This record gives sequence, C-alpha cells and structure tokens, in this order.
Amino acid sequence: MATFLHRIGRTAFRRRWLVVLLWALVLGAVGVAAANGSGPQTTNVTLPGTEAQRANDLLEKQFPAANADGANARVVLRAPGGEKIDSADNRAALKATLADVQKSSAHIAKVSDPFAAKAVSATGTTAYSQVTYSVPDTELTDRDHSGLDKALESGRDRGLTVEASGNALQPPEESHTAEVIGFALAAVILLITFGSLVAAGLPLVTALVGVAVSMAAITALSGPFELNSNASVLATMLGIAVGIDYALFIVSRYRSERAAGYDAEEAAARANGTAGSAVVFAGLTVVIALAGLAVVNLSILTAMGLAAAGAVAVAVLVAVTLMPALLGFAGERVVGRGRGRFVRRFLPGRAGSATSPARAGSPETGLAHRWIAYVLRKPAKVLVLAVLALGVIALPATRLELGLPDDGSKSASSTQRKAYDMLSQSFGPGFNGPLTVTVDNEDPAVARTGAAEMGKSLKGLRDVAAVNPALFNKAGDTAVITVVPKSAPGSDATKELVGDIRSLADRMGADSGARALVTGTTALNIDVSDKFSKAIVPYLALVVGLAVLVLILVFRSVLVPLKAALGFLLSVLASLGAIVAVFQWGWLKDLIGLEQTGPLMSLMPILMVGIVFGLAMDYQVFLVTRMREAYVHGADARTAVADGFRHSATVVTVAALIMITVFAGFVGSDDAMIKALGFGLAVAVAFDAFVVRMTIVPAALALLGKRAWSLPGWLDRILPHVDIEGEKLARAEPVPPLPERPGRRPAHDYSGQS
Repeated sequence: MATFLHRIGRTAFRRRWLVVLLWALVLGAVGVAAANGSGPQTTNVTLPGTEAQRANDLLEKQFPAANADGANARVVLRAPGGEKIDSADNRAALKATLADVQKSSAHIAKVSDPFAAKAVSATGTTAYSQVTYSVPDTELTDRDHSGLDKALESGRDRGLTVEASGNALQPPEESHTAEVIGFALAAVILLITFGSLVAAGLPLVTALVGVAVSMAAITALSGPFELNSNASVLATMLGIAVGIDYALFIVSRYRSERAAGYDAEEAAARANGTAGSAVVFAGLTVVIALAGLAVVNLSILTAMGLAAAGAVAVAVLVAVTLMPALLGFAGERVVGRGRGRFVRRFLPGRAGSATSPARAGSPETGLAHRWIAYVLRKPAKVLVLAVLALGVIALPATRLELGLPDDGSKSASSTQRKAYDMLSQSFGPGFNGPLTVTVDNEDPAVARTGAAEMGKSLKGLRDVAAVNPALFNKAGDTAVITVVPKSAPGSDATKELVGDIRSLADRMGADSGARALVTGTTALNIDVSDKFSKAIVPYLALVVGLAVLVLILVFRSVLVPLKAALGFLLSVLASLGAIVAVFQWGWLKDLIGLEQTGPLMSLMPILMVGIVFGLAMDYQVFLVTRMREAYVHGADARTAVADGFRHSATVVTVAALIMITVFAGFVGSDDAMIKALGFGLAVAVAFDAFVVRMTIVPAALALLGKRAWSLPGWLDRILPHVDIEGEKLARAEPVPPLPERPGRRPAHDYSGQS
C-alpha cells in the first residue's frame, strides 16, 4: 500500500498539470450529467416487508385514483371570536377564500366544499378543505406556492384564521449557512495550526473539489435512483469534514518530510505513502460502515448511506491524487513559518527532535504532555472516571423515543404546525393520525363480509373515536376503512390501538378468510421501530466484528481492537444520551435554536452508529499506530504510549476540532433531523476523540502493558502483514536529503505518522 501510494504521489507531483486537468474534466462531466439528467429528490419512506408497507402497496394498486402522485394541501379555516363558521358572513368569507385557492394555480384539480363533505367541527367554529393538484409537489413552481400563500392571506384579511398543511406548501428554502459556518471555522483552525495561508488553504481546496464532485454525482443520480432529499445533506456534511481531515494528514506529513531535508518531490511522495496509507485505511472503514447500512433494507437509509459513502470515497481519491499535485504548485509556501503560538503552547510536537526543536534537557511543556503524564501516573483512576462520565451521559438514551416526522414536529411558528394544532383542538387529537385498515380477498363476497365484520368490531375497541364506512374499489375485492383514534398519533394509547386492530385482523382472517392490514403514521412508526430493533444487532455485529478483524490485522493485537470497539460503543451511547436530553427533554434547547422537542426520527440511532463507527476508527488508527510503532522499535509499553500520544496529539486534536466545527454548523439547519444529526455527530466526535481515544485508550494501554501488543503465535503466522505505517518505505534506500539552507527554520511534525 505505502509503496503504491508513494508512486502515485511522485507521479502526481511531476505531472501536476495533468492531474489538475483530469479532476477538472471529472468535475465538468458530473456537472453536465447533473444539469441534464437530474431528477427531483424524494421525501418518501418505504418499509419493504412490513405490514404497513404491504397495506400501502395494496392501496396504490387497488385505488390508483386515491393514490395519485398529485400534490395535496389541507386548508383549515376558523371563525373569529368563537363565532360559527357557517354564519352568513363567515360562510361567504370561507367560500371567497377557497375560490382564491382554486384560482391560485392552474394545476389545482379540486378544492372540496367543507359543508358538503361534512368537514366541520362539532363546535361549528372550524372547517377544513382538501385541495388536490394534478401534478406532483416537485413540479410546483414558485408561482404556485406564492399563489397559495396569497390565497391564505386573503382569508386572514377577511377575518378568518387560515392555516394549511400538506406537501403543496412552499418547502423551506435550502440554506448553505451551515456549510459556510463550518468551512470558515475549519479554515481558522487550519491557519492557527499551520501558520501558513497556503498550507491552510490546500485542505480547503481539495475538500471543495471532493464535495463538488460528490454533490454533482448525487444530483445526477437522484432521479433514476430516487435518492432521498437528506442524502445530499449528509454527504455534504461528511464530505467537508473528512475531506479537510484527510488532506490535513497529508499536508502535515509533507511539512514533516520537508523539515527532515527531503526535496519537495520526495517529500510529497513519502507523505502520500505514509499518511496517505492511513487515509485510505481510515476512509475504507468509513465507507464500509456507511455502505453496510444497506443491511437494514430501508430505502431511505440505504440511499443516505451509499451517498455518504460515495462522498467519503471521493474525498480519499482527491486526497491521494490531487493533493500531491497541488503541493507541487505550492512549493516552499506550504512550509510557512511553523506553528502558531497557540499550537506551540498547547499541542507540542515531538520535543527535542528535528521536527520540533526543543532545547536539550529542557522539560517538555504544553497541555498534551501534561495530560499524558497525568494519565500514566493514575491510569486506573482516569479510566474509571472517564467510563463513568460517559455512562452517566448515556443514561438518557434509555428513554429514547423514535418516530416519523409529521407536521406536529415542525416549528410552532410554521403554518403547518398551526394547522395541525387547529385540527387537533377542533376534531380531536387523533384526527391528525388516522389509521387505515384494508380488507381484501379475491372473492368480492368474502371481502364484503370481512369488511362488514371488521367495521362492526372496530367500533367496540377502546380509544376509537370514529370509524368511517368501508369504501370499495371497482372490483369490489378490496375495502378501505378509516379509523380515527381518540389519542394523539404518537401516544401509547394509539400504539396499543394498532396492536388491538392487528390482533382483531388475525382473528377475523381465521374466521372469514379475508385479509386485513393496518397502515397510517402510528402503524408506520411501530413497523419502523420493529425493523430497526431487529436490524441493529446484525448491523452492530457486522461493523464491530469488521473493526475487530481489521484492527487485529493492523495492530497485530487482540486486546487493542476489543478496547477500540468498546470505546466506540461508549461514544455512540453517550452521544445518543446527549441527543435525548436536548431534543426530547429540551435541555439547553434555546442555545441551539430548537423550537420543538419530540421523538427522534426512527433511523437516527442506526445512522449515528454507522457514521460514528467510521470516524472513531479514524482516530484509533492515527493515535495507536504511533504507539505501536514506538513499542515495536524497542520502547517499553508505558514509554510507547507516552511517545505515541505526543506524536499524535496535535493531528488528532486538530482533525477532531475540524469535524466538530463542520458538524456543529449543521445545528443551525431548519430541518429537525439534520439539526439533531449535526448535534449528535459533533458531540460524538468530541466524546470519541477527547474522552475515548485520548483518555481511555492511553489509560487502558498503560494498565495492560505489553499484553496489549501480544498476539497468539498461530494467529500471527496466518495473518498477512499490512504496511499501513510505511515500513517498506522506511527500509527503502533513502533519497539524500537536501542540505539545510542557512537561516531556514524547520517545519514541525503535525502528522502523527511515522
């Protein structure tokens, strides 16, 4: 691996114009494909193999008109001051408002009459109208959206309270503020670290190229493969974070090689062979973890995982090909004047070495040295306290609530949320989450008998507010019964009702032969939770098992990989606990601009597991490889931990800070899922980098001593040797270093690599 990447680095450096041209052509090609072949990104969630999905598929097949792809809206109108909506003045205002809605777009197929449809509340103060469009919501223009907004405002001008919900409303404008904030903060960290504008700018340039290529490819593929709209956001988030970090590792190692006296070409090649090998391995673990999300067999999760994995793969390719070429253009400007005052004080490099000229015999100072010295003095105490701290933070995760987003989870200031609340107040809490029961059989007579029995039995169940008469398709072999619960969609009572209906359906099927299925928001939530609960164990076994096997191969140890896997689980559980405390319980929610607390989206935990696993393995590799190297070269176990930590502290800290700032930038998103994901990933990286990898790991290794690096003889003989640390390059005939120029200040070692 190291030798191969060394050759790539040398070739890219020599033929830098060709490499830049090739990447420009790639970007242009995917850009053209995105412009010509892109399609709308979907927001639909499908659950293959679940009862709710089978019911939805049946409805789509047997009731095609009712399941048309046209956009929809529900306009809710309330009379002022407790008046009746059917009074002469209010009725006239309502009809005039709905007429304006009808004229708001040429694509509106129908606007229902609330009075004819009996869509008036029992109190007579509130009514609603169903608006259907002839085109999907993705084909509605700004003119259509503004027209509906003006129609709603006309009703308010007439004295009514008018709100609306549905996918026909103007979607929130896509904001790139999160990306800009994260990118800017990463630039500041890089500038402080390197003390050179050019060195700080190179990782930003390569990250931008990688994200641009990834986003163009995702846009081009979103139509044919129906990628979810959140896939591009996740890919951008990870693409920026790992793109900057991976380039940081190579630039840092390049500066170290230049400080050792190698010319620019050899330094770029060696940086690509050593740090580049670690980048490829780290990126591979992230890609496998994200692509492994496909085992859940949930389309939205698979799409998000594959899109993000593709962005990470592109970031790796850019780092090991484009970065050496850009180093060839940058020349001496990459070396700069060394680290800034902050980095010299808090994150010292290798004291007393050629790459960090500490005075001989002077005591090492700095936060990193003081911290590792304290950890090694009291490893048991530090280990217990760190584990207990993460355990306490993880406790709220035991109260984790999952669900699918609906209008009730939107901002309280949005018209969708206001319409949701008005309907709940006027028609009952269960009105916003009706359950749909399908009854079907090839024999229409059996279907009708079964539907009649089901309708009668449903009325006798607890928590049922209303049961609408069965509606049959033209063939008469399928019926739809709408059940309105008394309780809110996410309540335990409604969940119990779904279970009662499904039990009733099983008994009825045995008696009459007709099949009955249940779908709806609550039924979908139940099926999603059940699907994830069944998938989480196989997925954890896959990613953790993979981590243990690969890390055994890399570190030639059994205990180190096991410790790495346990640390990863601690990071994930603690981050989930923090998410629950903030997004469900509302702790410190004002600090992140969270308006509405509630259950987390169902796919959040397993998505967090996949992403955090990949990122955790990054830090594990960059930190522990230096410790292992020191041990292999003759240092005792404790000295190896201390030496490896001092070499790796800077790169791990800077890389973690960059990822934290990038992820934290997405906390400003208006999308509740993206906000929670950005917060959770930022917290998870902080826990994993600073508590697990830089506290628990050295403490555990110090306690284990030389046992940490032992490997059974039979296993050592059968395992292949992976040259992730560039040992072959170290044994190769070195290129004669350049003579030191008078007055030249050596650069410092930020790479944490050997």
